[in-house]
Amino acid sequence: MLLSALSDTAALLKSGMALRTDVVLRLLVVVMRGMAAPATICSLLGQPALPLLSAEGDINIGAVFALHRNALFKVHPFTSRPEKTPCISFNPREFQFAQTLIFALEEINNSSDLLPGLSLGYQVYDSCGSATLAIHSALAMMNSPGPENSLGDPSSCSRSPAVLGIVGESTSTSTIGISSLVGPFSIPVISHFATCACLSNREKFPSFFRTIPSDFNQSRALAKLVKHFGWNWVGVVNSNNDYGNNGMATFMEAAWHEGVCVEYQESIYRTDPREKLLETVRVIRRATARVVVLFLGLGDLIPLLNELALEGDPGLQWVGSEAWITARVLADNKAYGFLRGAVGFAIRNARLDGLEGFLDKVHPSQAPDNTLLREFWETVFQCSYEGGSSTLCTGAESLAKLKNQYTDVSELRISSKVYTAVYAIAHALHNLLTDLKNNTDSGNRLVYTPQQVLQYLKEVRFRVKTGEEIWFDANGDVVACYDLVNWQQEEDGTLQFHAVGLYDSSMPAEQRFTFNQGKLVWVGGQAEAPAAVCSESCPTGTRKAVQKGKPVCCYDCVPCAEGEISNITDSNGCYRCDLEYWSNEKRDRCVLKPVEFLSYEEMMGIVLVFFSLLGSGVTTLVVVVFSIHKDTPIVRANNSELSFLMLFSLTLCFLCSLTFIGRPSEWSCTLRHTAFGITFVLCISCVLGKTIVVLMAFRATLPASNVMKWFGPPQQRLSVLAFTLIQVLICVLWLTVSPPFPYKNMKTYKEKIILECDVGSAVGFWAVLGYIGLLAVLCFVLAFLARKLPDNFNEAKFITFSMLIFCAVWLTFIPAYVSSPGKFTVAVEIFAILASSFGLLFCIFAPKCFIILLRPEQNTKKHMMGKTSNDIRY
Repeated sequence: MLLSALSDTAALLKSGMALRTDVVLRLLVVVMRGMAAPATICSLLGQPALPLLSAEGDINIGAVFALHRNALFKVHPFTSRPEKTPCISFNPREFQFAQTLIFALEEINNSSDLLPGLSLGYQVYDSCGSATLAIHSALAMMNSPGPENSLGDPSSCSRSPAVLGIVGESTSTSTIGISSLVGPFSIPVISHFATCACLSNREKFPSFFRTIPSDFNQSRALAKLVKHFGWNWVGVVNSNNDYGNNGMATFMEAAWHEGVCVEYQESIYRTDPREKLLETVRVIRRATARVVVLFLGLGDLIPLLNELALEGDPGLQWVGSEAWITARVLADNKAYGFLRGAVGFAIRNARLDGLEGFLDKVHPSQAPDNTLLREFWETVFQCSYEGGSSTLCTGAESLAKLKNQYTDVSELRISSKVYTAVYAIAHALHNLLTDLKNNTDSGNRLVYTPQQVLQYLKEVRFRVKTGEEIWFDANGDVVACYDLVNWQQEEDGTLQFHAVGLYDSSMPAEQRFTFNQGKLVWVGGQAEAPAAVCSESCPTGTRKAVQKGKPVCCYDCVPCAEGEISNITDSNGCYRCDLEYWSNEKRDRCVLKPVEFLSYEEMMGIVLVFFSLLGSGVTTLVVVVFSIHKDTPIVRANNSELSFLMLFSLTLCFLCSLTFIGRPSEWSCTLRHTAFGITFVLCISCVLGKTIVVLMAFRATLPASNVMKWFGPPQQRLSVLAFTLIQVLICVLWLTVSPPFPYKNMKTYKEKIILECDVGSAVGFWAVLGYIGLLAVLCFVLAFLARKLPDNFNEAKFITFSMLIFCAVWLTFIPAYVSSPGKFTVAVEIFAILASSFGLLFCIFAPKCFIILLRPEQNTKKHMMGKTSNDIRY
């Protein structure tokens, strides 16, 4: 009843392609209840699956292969027991896998070192590419009578299964179904081609092993491969099953970490309607991504390639997974010539000595009643044993002269994994039986179970004749090692697989991916890798700015701002230069900022030096003229001593402007402001003294006035000294508290450094200027009061004009000084010094020089006294 229930349930499941977890759980419950139920005899009811290839041995190994590509499922009316599901489209590649398993078993049986005196049998089932039929096959292997050395009565429903281990299946979905079913019963399953990373989950699949690497490694290797060739804008198409969905999910995650963007992701399955395939083709052809990653099973890929071939070469670079990248059926089809240049990771190739001869010896006469062998023969030779319209099969045909997927032993990448899986079980059995013999009395019968085989598989470690060392990690996986395969067109026009690189997960991370041989050929036969970017690489001096609403790989190249650089391509940001550095024109390097100051070499400095020297020179000429005519009335008038002192101070005023030009230093910063302040106060003090004398002289004409005795030459000298000492005291306090110093101004201009003199104490600086201004205003007021005094040569008028110019210049100076940037601040200050100095020189001394040199007849006491006869002291 148990087997009948299981068989009927499995038959009902055949109408669906996907495996449902709840169905598997129900099946497990049924199995466990049936095993626990007491029964004297266990009879088979229904239609259990039967192996298509089998041979009895002391110990049997089960296997499930998709010997046919498709199963013809029917809708059951539930009015009668379902009939056996027919399978169509013979699969030569999977038949080679089955024969490789038989080859390995016969090799082991003929070996004196491995399992001596014990024969291994096999039961090969056909899943027809269906997960439900794969589960049906697993149920049959679980419920068939076990060997004599197994536990339980052969007639009991609690007996051990017929096989101690299962090899298969080729697809991840079918393998998940088998492992989910037999896992709770600790029956080991070793897959040669199921790569889904999900199968590494020991909680869900406790008895699963595989001799092919997990997609966990392949997906990451593919992401690194795409990144290695500079492709960051790709399209992806995956199988809509466990293999494709899980593998692509891992790839997408790894690609994101590698900075690779995916323009589109399409999922297809071999049974999808043509409209779905056409939509996928339209997406591929219209997309801008020129590199397409195909994470597809071979059966899912062929329908897509057929549709692509109808519209011609799409001109794309293909990146493939191990499921199809070494499929000879694709390379031999001229319609798929656009796959030239494809790259991808493949399981490492291997050579199995003796396998080619073994494959060629397969003949229907070996088992005349075996319908599978007859179908195989009819398929590869396109003949029929029944005759009819087809060529009659004679049995004399030779497989050795045939070249197809079955006879081709140049690509044994997957077949070698079948071979390795068989040897893994054999070595585990050998170790188990060796321990049992050592721990069991010679008279007792050896008893072994699948659970024991499972434990020994976890610890097995051996080396096959291909040179590969095999062992399983805690998840049942082997070390991932891939060849990087490139499809290259030979001179005869055929496509061949060339291994041009290697990926080894056992190596350190930086050494896992290497090119070790060959030369890559890309799509269209190009020698250089095609470009696959959403946006061109951003050069140095720019940064990436992601385009709104698009992936991070689609960006605009934005130039770095002033003062920022990027010295690498595709920089995500610009980096600010240090304070004393600035970006160059290309924004790819920080260079020292130019230091700017008013120098003697530049035109502005030369002009200011010229006028400074001109002013001092003119002043010197005036001194000479006054010295020559020192005894004349116009020179002697109003204290000639003050005139000469004023001319001396004016000369210093002109020369002190030179200290403002050149590279600022501590001594020049200290000298320029103090010298300027003291010399100008000296000059204004002299003017003030002369103004007071003129004013008081006319006040002295009043009767009984004795005021001039307080404004004689000694008093005038003392007043000039007093006024000047006050400025000296201010400067001393300034230099003591916070003196001026050289300062690198980096705030006014970002791109250059202004080397200037910081005044130190702003109070001291403005106190110096304020004191000069105070004296100038006082002098202007007094001169203004004396401007209309009755004299043919009234000096007060000229002093008024000079002070008016002086005050105007320095009032204009203040806003100009504050607002002028950099070296122009210094130029404004020099201009103010020169302008006010020239104003004093020309307004006060030019009229006198005019009379001395051009109007000597007016240089008399009588003329100068004019309208009054009062005696002015000379």
